[in-house]
Amino acid sequence: MKLLITGGAGFIGSNFAHYMVKKYPDYQLINLDALTYAGNTDNLAELNGCPNHRFVHGSICDKQLVENLVQQGVDAVINFAAESHVDRSIAHPEVFVQTNVLGTQLLLEAARKHKVRTFIQISTDEVYGSLGPAGLFTEQTPIAPNSPYSSSKAAGDLLARAYFETYGLQVMITRCSNNYGPYQFPEKLIPHMIISAIADRPLTVYGDGLNVRDWLHVEDHCSAIDLVLHKGTAGEVYNIGGSNERTNISIVSTILEELQKPETLIKYVADRLGHDRRYGIDASKIINELGWKPKYRFETGIRETIRWYLQNDQWWNPIISGQFKLNEVNPNDTDQEQS
Repeated sequence: MKLLITGGAGFIGSNFAHYMVKKYPDYQLINLDALTYAGNTDNLAELNGCPNHRFVHGSICDKQLVENLVQQGVDAVINFAAESHVDRSIAHPEVFVQTNVLGTQLLLEAARKHKVRTFIQISTDEVYGSLGPAGLFTEQTPIAPNSPYSSSKAAGDLLARAYFETYGLQVMITRCSNNYGPYQFPEKLIPHMIISAIADRPLTVYGDGLNVRDWLHVEDHCSAIDLVLHKGTAGEVYNIGGSNERTNISIVSTILEELQKPETLIKYVADRLGHDRRYGIDASKIINELGWKPKYRFETGIRETIRWYLQNDQWWNPIISGQFKLNEVNPNDTDQEQS
């Protein structure tokens, strides 16, 4: 099988590339990434020289490049490519529309034109909006996005659905809860707080810190996408969640405790505009229909993640010193990094 993975030098995409190369050595992976601020070829360093992995530097908004790649006998397109930081979407929504909407449409059209067998649109639980204190997002929950980021992802999802309904393209959509694990860009909540704590810098927390997210280890996410690719039903949506709901402040406290740092490092700051209060995923469909089962308990996964950042400062130090400063943007972006 030949796969085109887009956004494959970002957090989730690079982890998926590692996962697939290891599990399916006979598959061929074409990995397309624009290498914007969160894309990093260092995420793929261990794949250098692998005969079944080829990296291509380019954008999903480059129509000719996308067509050239898709027509090389690609069996499946898996679209991780996205702008995904909510604060950045509030400041520059046009960038998110360009990549998450127009770029997705170009991919869908190339896949339709060249008769690609399967198209998986990697999306987010944020398209459902915000939950109250009870209940969970199901695949039947109406989409009601509240930020330019989540709105652009919802638009991409609707285009994907339209290509299934109108053209018969074999599209499936996955909507995941918040990911964590190795190679996550330092503006995201968990790596940001780990690195800040290591450096004894303030751990700035939005509002009262009681916003709730469901946390999913990135390897469990990869295994779920693998099942959707091989066993999923065209036209369906699959929610992928870790059943690990935590408040932001409890995540921060766990990190401080694990690193033996004082809670006096916590600093509360003004809340983000339109900050959704709670997300929670009902993943029973993918569990019951495809047999997916998460491997990681949060307590185990967060300890392994903290250990990874402690042991891989050579990966994040250049990012901190060059592309990104610890307090350059509001840090509590608990949304998954897809690109």
